[in-house]
Amino acid sequence: MDDMRNEDRAALAARDHLFSPSEEMEKLGQAARPVLTHGEGIHVYTDTGHRLIDGPAGMWCTQIGYGSPDIAKAISDQALRLSYNSPWYTTNSPAAELAGRIAEMTPGDLNRVFFTTGGSTAVDTALRFTEYYNNVLGRPAKKKIIARYDGYHGSTALTAACTGRTGNWPNFDIAGDRVSFLSSPNPRLAQGRSAAAFLDFLVGEFEERIAQLGSGTVAAFLAEPVLASGGVIIPPKGYHARIKAICEQHDILYISDEVVTAFGRCGEWFASESVFGVVPDMITFAKGVTSGYVPLGGVAISESVLARVSGGNARGGWFNNGYTYTGHPVACAAALANIAVIERDGILPHTRAMIPRFDAGLAALRDLPLVADVRAVGLIGAVEIMTGPPHAEATDLDKKIALRVDEIAWDLGLIVRPIANLCVISPPLIATAAEIDRICAILREAILRTGKEVADGHIG
Repeated sequence: MDDMRNEDRAALAARDHLFSPSEEMEKLGQAARPVLTHGEGIHVYTDTGHRLIDGPAGMWCTQIGYGSPDIAKAISDQALRLSYNSPWYTTNSPAAELAGRIAEMTPGDLNRVFFTTGGSTAVDTALRFTEYYNNVLGRPAKKKIIARYDGYHGSTALTAACTGRTGNWPNFDIAGDRVSFLSSPNPRLAQGRSAAAFLDFLVGEFEERIAQLGSGTVAAFLAEPVLASGGVIIPPKGYHARIKAICEQHDILYISDEVVTAFGRCGEWFASESVFGVVPDMITFAKGVTSGYVPLGGVAISESVLARVSGGNARGGWFNNGYTYTGHPVACAAALANIAVIERDGILPHTRAMIPRFDAGLAALRDLPLVADVRAVGLIGAVEIMTGPPHAEATDLDKKIALRVDEIAWDLGLIVRPIANLCVISPPLIATAAEIDRICAILREAILRTGKEVADGHIG
C-alpha cells in the first residue's frame, strides 16, 4: 500500500469515502468516477494519462480554461494579503472593486451587488429578498414564485423547490406550496404551432396563472434565459420581454437566473438584455465569474427596486441574509483577475466570432439517423438522440443510446455532458476554430459508431 501512487490513492478514496452529487445509491462504493489530475487550456487529464477536451467547460464555468497563471497569482497574493474578513461588520477591497465592475456590466440600474458562495445561494438570496421586500411593503401574502418545468435553479431547499426538473424530486420533500410551474418553452410542446403561436400560448398561460393565483399573491417570476440543465431549451424570440411587461403590470419581480449564461457564455458579460431583450429586476450569477477557479456567486439588484425598501422607506428593516463567505476576498480577487484576462485577451469578441462556427458544426449533425434535434445559443449546445419521431418523449432506449455516445466520445478524447437523451456541449470560451471543429468531429464519429452498434443489435 505504501508504494501506491497518489493517483491510485485518490481513486480508492473516491470509491470508498467520497459522496458525490447525483449518486446512484445502489452502486455507492462499488465504483468511482474518473479522477482528473490536471488541466491545460481546454484540456483535462485523468490519472491514467487520458487527455480530454473539456466539452462542458466543467459545469458551464471554465470560461478561460485551465492553468491561468494570472488567476493563480491573484489567489495566492490575496490569500497572503488578507485571506478572510467577516462580512457582517467589515468589507474588503476586492469585494468592493468587483461589485463596481459588475455594476458596469449589468443592464439598466442593476447596480447593487450581493455576493454569495455559488449559484444556489445566489438564487436563494434573490428569492429571500423577494420575501423581505414584500414584508417591508406590507404585503405578506405576496410570496408565490412562478417558475417553469425543465428549469434548474439550485440545491438549497427553496431553490430546489423552484427547480422544474421533475427527475430531481423523488425521495426529497419539495416545498412546493409557494411555487407554481408553467409549461417549459420546449419546442416539443409546441404541438404543431408556429413559433409565434407557441409564444402566444406561453405568454397567455402566464397571464392565466397570475389570474388564477391572484396578482396579490405572486412575488416573483424566476427564469433562466436558456433552460440549460433542463436540455438547452431556448424560448421563442421575444418571450422574456413579453413576460417582463406582464410582471410590471402586476408588480411582480422578474429574476433572471444567469448562473450559466453570464460572463461570456453567450458572448456578453450578461445575456439578459443584449441577447434576450429583457432588463430584469434581479440577475443571479456564479460559475463563469471566476471561471470555476474558486466558488463565488451573487445577485445584482435594481436600484429602483431597492429604493422601495431602503432609506426613508426602510421601515426599520434589516436584510439579515448572508453567509460566512459573502464577498470572500480571495474569491473576489480571483473574479477580478478572471475579468482582466477576459478583457486583455479579447475573449468576448472571440466568443462572438466562434458562436456561428459552433452553431454550424452542431447543426451539421442533423443529417445523422440518431439525431432528432440540435439546439444552440452562444457556446451552449445540445444534440438530441432519438429513435422515434422528433419531439416525442425520450425512451429509456434513447437515454441508453445517448449515454453510449458519451462513452465513445470519452474514449475519443472529448467529455460530453449526458442529460437524459441529450449530448450537451458548452466548451471553454477560449476554444479555437480548430478545437471547435475537433469537438464536432469527435461527436459525429461517436454518434456514427453508436449507430453501428444499434444497427448490429448491441444496444437494445
